[in-house]
This record gives sequence, C-alpha cells and structure tokens, in this order.
Amino acid sequence: MVNFNGKLVAPDATTTSHLNRGLRFGDALFETMRVVNGTIYFWEEHYLRLMASMRILRMEIPMQFTMEILEAQIMALLKENQLQNKAARVRFTVFRNAGGLYLPQTNDISYYLESSLLESPFYLLSDCPYEVELFKDFYVNPDMLSTLKTNNKVLNVVGSIFASENGYQNCLLLNNAKQVVETLNGNLFLVKGNSIKTPPLKAGCLNGIVRKKLLVILDKLTEYTITEEMISPFELQKADELFTTNTIVGIQPITKYRKKEFDTTVAKDLLGKLNAHVRLATTMQ
Repeated sequence: MVNFNGKLVAPDATTTSHLNRGLRFGDALFETMRVVNGTIYFWEEHYLRLMASMRILRMEIPMQFTMEILEAQIMALLKENQLQNKAARVRFTVFRNAGGLYLPQTNDISYYLESSLLESPFYLLSDCPYEVELFKDFYVNPDMLSTLKTNNKVLNVVGSIFASENGYQNCLLLNNAKQVVETLNGNLFLVKGNSIKTPPLKAGCLNGIVRKKLLVILDKLTEYTITEEMISPFELQKADELFTTNTIVGIQPITKYRKKEFDTTVAKDLLGKLNAHVRLATTMQ
C-alpha cells in the first residue's frame, strides 16, 4: 500500500496522470528517510528541509503538514505494509497540482508516501570494492536549486547509466567551475591525514542530512579537523580516503579512483560514531 494525500491505497490505484506537474516539468520534491522499528532517523531534519524546500519553490504548505500528523501517516503506512518493526526506506514525494504550463494555475500540492524493506537496522560498512570515476558529460549548476531534493535528477540518471556501462559503482559530479561537488547519490568527504573536508553548499552539493550530522559530530572530535572547502579533481588521488554519505547507507567508503586505492580506517571510525549518535537520538525521543 501507499499513502496518497493521506489515504492508504493500492499502488496500482495511483496511476500518474499525464497532467502531473512532477512528470511534465519536474515540479516536485522528495525526501528519502530511514525508519527502524518505528523510529524515523533524523525526522526533524527531514521535515524542516522539506518545508524549507517547499517555500523556496513557492508551494503552498497544507495546514495538516505538521511533524506529528505526517509522522503518524508514515507509521500507519509502515503498519499497513508490516514494516513497523523492521528497517524500512520511506519516500515522501510532494508535487504541485495539475494545471498551467510553466506558470502553474495553483500552488496547492499533493503527495505520495511509499515504503520498502531495508536489509539491516544498522548502518553497516561494506567491504566490497567501490570504484568511482569523474562524470564529465554534464555539470552541476551551483545555486540554491542544486542543494534541494527536487525530481530534476536527469544528470544523476545519465551518470548512473555511465557508471553501470563502465563497471563503476558510482561517479563523482563536477560543477561548471570543474570542482568536485558530490557523488551520484550522496555527499563527498575527502580525508588527508587527520584533516577532513567536504564541498560547501555554494559549490552546488545537496544539503544532505547525514552530511549535516557528520559536520556536527566531527566538530566535536579532537582527533580530526573538518572544513567545508572546494575539492579539486587533482586532490582526489592525493587523498588517504574518500567516502560518500546519504541517509539510507550512512557512510560508503570509496576504495578506488583511477590508479589510487584508498584506506577505509576513518570511514569505519566515523560510521561507529554515526551509529552511536543515532542510538542516542533514538533513546531521547
């Protein structure tokens, strides 16, 4: 079952109209969340990012879009799909209602909630080889829109096809200043000695939830220094480690870029600290 505008319906009952603005113009936003045993990881951060993004896109926020009501709807969906006591991925998609061409006839919105099973309730570190390459066919335009989770992800789609065709597990995206911005599905961190850096939002990277959490965690640690700085492609092969982050995977170490193979020591350390942070936040709810 899926949730469409607050009602639980069968997936085949939600066929998208050809007038859907998300389909016609990419006029839509989404949040992908990790929910474990009925607890939404980083729920407040996801909620606030969605509300801020809707305001930026001038979507009308319904009165019933409170944290409590939306959380209750997520829990009801998970219970209906027998996922309330398991690890699940939840996608929340918001789109402007049909009408108009580029100029919409209304700023009112509709939404979908959908869920699927995840393998583990914990963030785990994969030991599998994870090779990446630069994707240089198209570039990220560094502005506020690039920091939002909109449905305009054709660059990520084409990049994913390029990675699959060439045997890579992921690709690194560049902005139009030829600076490394992020990976196809997450934020990028570069480790050199005890120094860690990640591209700033002004570079065009997604305003990622786990990115934000790691910045807070790292800022409190004495063994590392963290900065938000531009990353040049020339720095990649000089790094000790590279890793990417997102809400579903947590931390994914990159093991190879071109001829350089990377260590995973810092990624393992930080993954333990991220899991501890999640456990602490969960017990305080």
